Amino acid sequence: MTSQVSRTTEQADGTVVGEQRKPGGVKAVRRLDRVIIRFAGDSGDGMQLTGDRFTSETASFGNDLSTLPNFPAEIRAPAGTLPGVSSFQLHFADHDILTPGDAPNVLVAMNPAALKANIGDLPRGAEIIVNTDEFTKRAMQKVGYDTSPLEDGSLDGYSLHPVPLTTLTVEALKEFDLSRKEAERSKNMFALGLLSWMYHRPTEGTERFLQQKFARSPEVMKANLAAFRAGWNFGETTEDFAVSYEIAPATTAFPVGTYRNISGNLALAYGLVTASRQAELPLFLGSYPITPASDILHELSKHKNFGVRTFQAEDEIAGIGAALGAAFGGSLAVTTTSGPGVALKAETVGLAVSLELPLLVVDIQRGGPSTGLPTKTEQADLLQAMFGRNGEAPVPVIAPRTPADCFDAALEAARIALTYRTPVMLLSDGYLANGSEPWRIPELEELPDLRVQFASGPNHTLDDGTEVFWPYKRDPQTLARPWAVPGTSGLEHRIGGIEKQDGTGNISYDPANHDFMVRTRQAKIDGIDVPDIEVDDPDGAHTLVLGWGSTYGPITAAVRRLRAAGEPIAQAHLRHLNPFPRNLGAVLKGYDKVVIPEMNLGQLATLIRAKYLVDAHSYNQVNGMPFKAEQLATALKEAIDD
Repeated sequence: MTSQVSRTTEQADGTVVGEQRKPGGVKAVRRLDRVIIRFAGDSGDGMQLTGDRFTSETASFGNDLSTLPNFPAEIRAPAGTLPGVSSFQLHFADHDILTPGDAPNVLVAMNPAALKANIGDLPRGAEIIVNTDEFTKRAMQKVGYDTSPLEDGSLDGYSLHPVPLTTLTVEALKEFDLSRKEAERSKNMFALGLLSWMYHRPTEGTERFLQQKFARSPEVMKANLAAFRAGWNFGETTEDFAVSYEIAPATTAFPVGTYRNISGNLALAYGLVTASRQAELPLFLGSYPITPASDILHELSKHKNFGVRTFQAEDEIAGIGAALGAAFGGSLAVTTTSGPGVALKAETVGLAVSLELPLLVVDIQRGGPSTGLPTKTEQADLLQAMFGRNGEAPVPVIAPRTPADCFDAALEAARIALTYRTPVMLLSDGYLANGSEPWRIPELEELPDLRVQFASGPNHTLDDGTEVFWPYKRDPQTLARPWAVPGTSGLEHRIGGIEKQDGTGNISYDPANHDFMVRTRQAKIDGIDVPDIEVDDPDGAHTLVLGWGSTYGPITAAVRRLRAAGEPIAQAHLRHLNPFPRNLGAVLKGYDKVVIPEMNLGQLATLIRAKYLVDAHSYNQVNGMPFKAEQLATALKEAIDD
């Protein structure tokens, strides 16, 4: 039995490293507690698929993880150009993590454009794996390289691994009846195999995936499997990679349960299906495809067996119109869109407010204004969700904080809509929609009971003793009106956008009645039962950082860094943005400083200042990317010291 030598060090960033060196030429294995990998190449190089497969195997291995896909808006951006670079970043660890990471430890660059677009994000000493076959003179000149960065010394501060990925892939597939161009398409699988070897990722899931994906093209399936295995074998045999890495499962990061990797849009779709089952109502989605919300339409269309009906409309207005009609007919009705679509849907949202029917309006926010940055993220639709309708048309607004939390946010949105008979705005964003993390599949007994009672008969007695149905006679606790399914005998009533008379629902132009109805609709929203906001403040801090939506991960990571450095800081995060939690005012007044980081120009801060007269300080970013933890930690430290 051979002996082995072990040593342990700690890197400058705090990452604990262990190393086992085995005699006899066997490669060393280094233990890490976390790593950040970024795959980058042309939008046609399959970087999103490569990253997704690496993520799936990492999830099955039991690591905690967080991802950041980043791709152009064009279906096929110009090859070899900086705007055409597509990347996928994955942060995985043996402990609880919150973000995709600030800076990659490893960059896989498939061409010169991918290297140039991403080199600025890499810390010195990071590993760079480059596909040398693509570093031709023309390709380098296209992105502004006068000399080869692989040879001019500009990468001396990094651990460079030049690998002819294309050549190796073509060589590995020479036995297959494929043209060179067809063989080259599998180079992403070669890279995936190499990285799977480097980080001891399972391979069975990827092989099953390839067998299923290309089942109708056996030659292509065999070629991709061969390329994947060749990449693994190359890592095992080449002298250029002397060390592989192990990141143990995050056994202490998760409560006991069954987990799967899930993206925000998939979690949201599952949450909507679950809500419909818990409400015992059919689910209807009226939607028009728009980035980054389209995945929800695609997913829900697969679940007809759960009573889901999806309608792809000819435009945004038709989509929400159909959904509102489905709500009138007794369905759990949903419409999905992004910021531009919310603008188009505004009139129908106002109609839903007037009709007081349950409707979920899901806004997967993206960079704006107008078409803006379709594939990038932003939080700039908050004020539109709050006020973007004519007249006094209040709606509840809620926002998930992580990809997995999109499931629970969908259930909460459905609870509010069904209980209070109101449209609800659910504000996710591109970062959550496309990002992924482990999700604990809930047990059935943990799910809320969302069942509702439809009106079944008269609910009011006139002075002469006649029993009638009043469509706007309200529940005294929730102020919700009864929900009457069309066709129910004796429950016929008028609907439409013109103001209703209290109780009877008849058309009314009476000034006093309009004032009463406006105030009543507002009181219904103000009275929605939402949990108090929880404050994380173990040290009695004087500064509170308040966030909402997808800023949760970067804020929490920044707070952890500050506390580890001995800085006291408190944190609170909002899910309910309208109405605010009832204790929010008291919480805010308990701190000398309140800092609100947002991916907009200060929309929540504007609301907080107006409602609570608190001098909240904004920290804003609108570059289409999520905050970095180190960036936020620096800003919050300055706020503490100011």
